[in-house]
Amino acid sequence: MAQPRIGQKVVVDVPATTANLGPGFDCLGAALDLNNRFAMRRIEGSGERFELIIEGTEGNHLRGGPDNLVYRAAQRVWKAANMEPVALEARVRLAVPPARGLGSSATAIVAGLMGANALVGEPLSKEKLLELAIDIEGHPDNVVPSLLGGLCMTAKAASQRWRVVRCEWISSVKAVVAIPSIRLSTSEARRAMPKAVPISDAVVNLGALTLLLQGLRTGNGELIADGMHDRLHEPYRWRLIKGGDDVKAAALEAGAWGCAISGAGPSIIALCAEDKGQAVSRAMVKAWEAAGVASRAPVLNLQTSGSHWQPADAG
Repeated sequence: MAQPRIGQKVVVDVPATTANLGPGFDCLGAALDLNNRFAMRRIEGSGERFELIIEGTEGNHLRGGPDNLVYRAAQRVWKAANMEPVALEARVRLAVPPARGLGSSATAIVAGLMGANALVGEPLSKEKLLELAIDIEGHPDNVVPSLLGGLCMTAKAASQRWRVVRCEWISSVKAVVAIPSIRLSTSEARRAMPKAVPISDAVVNLGALTLLLQGLRTGNGELIADGMHDRLHEPYRWRLIKGGDDVKAAALEAGAWGCAISGAGPSIIALCAEDKGQAVSRAMVKAWEAAGVASRAPVLNLQTSGSHWQPADAG
């Protein structure tokens, strides 16, 4: 395998993800049709050089350098392929804002893995990239659907292998994702959770998850409504989201079947029928506006193709 030539470039598109959907804590995630685009190019310099260029204002706080998540992921590919690291530049068009509970860090990890692998002729399989992505992120709920697309349930089996099950999500179910101007770090959201939960709460979640998956498969709104309830993490996280309770109430009043914190938050996802999407969107934005928080709430579909790359000259 030859190292990429100076100037060689690939473009990687990676979808946003929403994790948990209420009861599926750390195991259920879905890709949404909102993409970050990473144009990755080999540049001159040592294997410690990484240049980051952000298009737009959302990621102004992000920095390049060897500790950047994109580059750390790229280095894992080269190490696994027994290759020397090279200097890279990444130009990123951000549609998935950081620290909003939409898998921004997962897009960086997956882009770094896929881009580095593509630049050196794809020596690693998608299964190996998936294994590396989970190891870097620490949990599978965002990186798995980010890489593979669709609605994914991921679990570590008794054999210690990661098992991924692609679940069905009927196209008539739409996701309204209210994305606020405020940020919330995943580490802060995790610190808010208890170290242990009652068995009764775990049992409620198991039942709710079963109902939710059946509702998403069939489009049964009543099952989705009963399934989007959680006792493991949401009771401790809603208080971290300014105006969050009011946004949830507004979504349900406007016709959403269910509403949950997207990932660690602060974005909030509501599931509804297609004809309710715009009304739910307006209601969520208005509720956050009343709390003094600017937001937008696109109506999104499930993204089923996952991440993909192409040579830069292909557009």
